[in-house]
Amino acid sequence: MLQGVWINEDEETVALRAKGDTIFFADSTSQPVAFQIIHDTLVLHDANEVKYQIIKQTPHLFVFKNQNGDVVRLVLSRDPNDLDVFDAINRPVSLNQNQLIKRDTVIQRDDDRYHCYVQVNPTTYKVIKSVYTDDGVAVDNVYHDNIIHVSIFHGASRIFSSDFRKQDFSHKVPKEILRQSILSDMILQKVDTEGFQYIASICIPDSPTSYQVEVTISYEGKLTMNVR
Repeated sequence: MLQGVWINEDEETVALRAKGDTIFFADSTSQPVAFQIIHDTLVLHDANEVKYQIIKQTPHLFVFKNQNGDVVRLVLSRDPNDLDVFDAINRPVSLNQNQLIKRDTVIQRDDDRYHCYVQVNPTTYKVIKSVYTDDGVAVDNVYHDNIIHVSIFHGASRIFSSDFRKQDFSHKVPKEILRQSILSDMILQKVDTEGFQYIASICIPDSPTSYQVEVTISYEGKLTMNVR
């Protein structure tokens, strides 16, 4: 009975489509999710299995309680044009920019000249973040992580060269935060007697939650990290 396109009865907006054993959401950034209906419970098998109490189900009405305990009433759409909302649903889009970023910085200290190079490389590594739709249904958004390359040269001599992944910061960032985060950027903040200080940003996408980690590279190429 859940097969088809369903509309939020109060807002008259398309909410979801059930096709086979999969639910597709009207938001193209949300992952399709496998579902089951077991007795009076709707079970969504996304990154975390979520269950919703079904209050009423008929061929044209689906009523359930969302995560907040609010009652959500969905009615079956009779408009074939509502299917157009789901044209791109099978391929959730990434919300980060997927842009290659390159930075070259020349530092002059006394008679020494240093060349600092940073390249932010987008990857296909998926980061899944659980969010809620307007109906209070848990869905997974898809983002893509970065690998950041840092090189430092003293004249023609290479002092340091390495790729950074978010896993390199696992001893500084809590596991649950790191799982939902991307390595957003590494910015050269200053150069002093200790060396070259970068700020690595490990961020949960579309959220104020982030960790700023000071990455200091000495003139001998030694690496140290501290959370700001």
